[in-house]
Amino acid sequence: MTVEVKIGVQNTARELVIETDESHESVAKQVADAIATADGVVTLTDTKGKVTIVPTAKLAYVEIGRSTSGQVGFLR
Repeated sequence: MTVEVKIGVQNTARELVIETDESHESVAKQVADAIATADGVVTLTDTKGKVTIVPTAKLAYVEIGRSTSGQVGFLR
């Protein structure tokens, strides 16, 4: 199952959206560890192998959820 990570960056109108094969817990731990360091960066690799690096000093928010891409039809 893929995990969708939305990252809000300060002073930017758009958010970064990354789909990764990492677990929800793994992504949350990476973000928490990066925030705990003085000059931390969040580094995530998406499902296609692209690496995204964001300095924690510029983070506005990080939203971690289940990916819904590829669904067809109505959900109940």
